[in-house]
Amino acid sequence: MKNSTIIRVVLVGAFAIISIIGVQTYWVLNTWNVKEQEFHERVVVALLNVAKQFEKLGNQLPAYDLITQVTTNYYVVNINDVINANNLQFFLRRELEAVGLTEGYEYAIYDCATNKMVYGDYISNSLGDTIPALDTDLPIYDKFTYYFGVRFPNRTNQILSSMGLTITFSALLLLTIVFFLYSIFVILRQKQLSEMQKDFINNMTHEFKTPISTIKISADVFLHNPQIQSDPRLLQYAKIIQDQNQRLNNQVEKVLQLAKIEGDNFRLTPEELDLHDLLKTIVPSTMMKVEELGGSLVCTLSDSQPMVMADRLHLSNIIHNLLDNAIKYCNGVPHIEVITQTKGKNVLLVVSDKGIGIDPEYQHKVFDKFYRVPTGNVHNVKGFGLGLFYIKSICQAHGWKIELESQPEQGTSIAILMPEISPTTPTETLENVEKHPLS
Repeated sequence: MKNSTIIRVVLVGAFAIISIIGVQTYWVLNTWNVKEQEFHERVVVALLNVAKQFEKLGNQLPAYDLITQVTTNYYVVNINDVINANNLQFFLRRELEAVGLTEGYEYAIYDCATNKMVYGDYISNSLGDTIPALDTDLPIYDKFTYYFGVRFPNRTNQILSSMGLTITFSALLLLTIVFFLYSIFVILRQKQLSEMQKDFINNMTHEFKTPISTIKISADVFLHNPQIQSDPRLLQYAKIIQDQNQRLNNQVEKVLQLAKIEGDNFRLTPEELDLHDLLKTIVPSTMMKVEELGGSLVCTLSDSQPMVMADRLHLSNIIHNLLDNAIKYCNGVPHIEVITQTKGKNVLLVVSDKGIGIDPEYQHKVFDKFYRVPTGNVHNVKGFGLGLFYIKSICQAHGWKIELESQPEQGTSIAILMPEISPTTPTETLENVEKHPLS
């Protein structure tokens, strides 16, 4: 994943988190305010009804400042006359139940003679109500002479319990945000490890280039030495050294090419190419290998001369890799077919073989980097699992489509669809390389 992509993910994620937290905070606070207002209105209605009950008993109620909210959970009611404690408790219990307030409360009556609040009792209308640690000295309100006070010590818990669904969703959202932040941390950590791995592989492959070049020079010297050429056994060993050194060099070059593809400095050099002419320069060398193994390579080209816009080096590497895979993963002897077809404004390049094929469960993974189809403890074909990953990466860089079809023990077919850039002209159709070799 590129650094720019990581930065965009982090920025978008941070913006999303801030927005979600802001919306959720507003929702929670708004819900709290609604519940608090609802609680306040119920208490006011109940206490007003209590005051009216005292008015029916002959108390003269004041014209204003009848009910005052001293604190968030403490209310005082101005009766303006002596208050009977028994009547007060009865009226409070009945009227609070009438408005649906079942949480516990405590009350007290102000005694103007002693200038103290005479504590009444803690009343609970709910069987499961937990009695809190109570303060028996309710605050004095010095603006009234005859009044009683009511305090709801569990008011906050009651509001929170009524917001159970909101709190649950908030907790789930918090867990989601924590998981997202953890995911970002994991992504950044994996990015760091990936960069370390990439730097290590790049440095390692570059360090391999010097000894590979030295071995190549030494092998060439051996091969051209008359004494070595006169000894079949030594000549065979020298050729083995040269071949294996070339194989190692090819693998290193493949890793370096992939490092360029994954780097930010990778650039294609597209040019107009005649696909058939390019095949004519690649197929003959592969045909020689196939003939040495006793196989066949059939090349069926379209009746047109397809012109494509492509990077010559990378397109050549794609064709070489496809042909090499067809040779490596054969059943005994290779039987390969190269086909080109015109599809509207596109040209289709297909490389098919009659090899071992790929099981359906592995086909969606074969284009992954370093992936190789499991073969148990048998490793007849060596490699890093980079060939098809390279092919797919180059096709994506060009904007081409690539598809794979395969059946176990029946063979594999890989097709690449490329846009054609110019009108085609009739040309010769080469049906079989063995009968009509490309030249």
